[in-house]
Amino acid sequence: MRADRSTDEIRLLGVAARGHHGVLDFEKRDGQDFVVDVVMTVDLAEAGRTDDLSATVNYAEVAADVVEVVTGPSFDLIEKVAAVIADRVLARPLVQAVEVTVHKPQAPVGVPFSDVQVVVRRERDVPVVIALGANLEGEDGADPAATVRAAGHRLRRIRGLRAVRVSPLHGSAPVGGELVEGQPDYVNAVAVARTRLTPAALLAALHRVEEDFGRTREVRWGARTLDLDLIQYGDPADGTDVVSEDPSLLLPHPRAHERAFVLRPWLAVDPAATLRTGEGSTPVRDLIPSVADQDVHPLEPR
Repeated sequence: MRADRSTDEIRLLGVAARGHHGVLDFEKRDGQDFVVDVVMTVDLAEAGRTDDLSATVNYAEVAADVVEVVTGPSFDLIEKVAAVIADRVLARPLVQAVEVTVHKPQAPVGVPFSDVQVVVRRERDVPVVIALGANLEGEDGADPAATVRAAGHRLRRIRGLRAVRVSPLHGSAPVGGELVEGQPDYVNAVAVARTRLTPAALLAALHRVEEDFGRTREVRWGARTLDLDLIQYGDPADGTDVVSEDPSLLLPHPRAHERAFVLRPWLAVDPAATLRTGEGSTPVRDLIPSVADQDVHPLEPR
């Protein structure tokens, strides 16, 4: 089985700066030297294939972030320094996990020593929303409802995706223009989960699941054995969601707000669901009236 989490790393070691962190008065007044190591877990396959800077992490920018934290406002504990650095590194879209080591070689320990180090490790853990749909019989003869149920179980096997909850199945007429004419109705569901994967890594994992169920992509809006769409990554209610206009990774999904087959099952699995709409966010419950004319109906009880 292919891994759904990268083991590639970028190691930025020995970033030195002078800061004023410590509990004692003279530490805050006079300052001392700190050294920081940052080890980032990043999927570097795309960077290795394309030689494109945008496919990797700019470690010069990470180094600048480290120096800004070390030389910035004073903290009592280097544990806090390490945590702040880790949070800033994890805010970068391609970083899956980070280990930060803060060295304080001049710490007032009171006995001979060579170094004091604090090491913190952090992984992403953000909420995500995934839409599932099918309207063709699978390669194994499974009907669309069985396929969507099986795909929901398969999501739970993606390494880096946890706390997966899948809505009851809903039925809907196909949408998307002339190409949907004559297609059978869809079976839909929505899964909510949390992930440590980056948006691109999660989307790649979803595409692999589609392939496992025989999905092909010859025709846009065409019938399919399985469709998995990444609807939202992060929480717009607190501004931590990812917004992307990259054609290969549009976030949030640009048509989610007008699709009842997304909104109704999403609300069924998460009554507090919120979707980014423009510069703000809107409770999914408040979007339902705008799609009331679309024929979407439960296929099984909650």
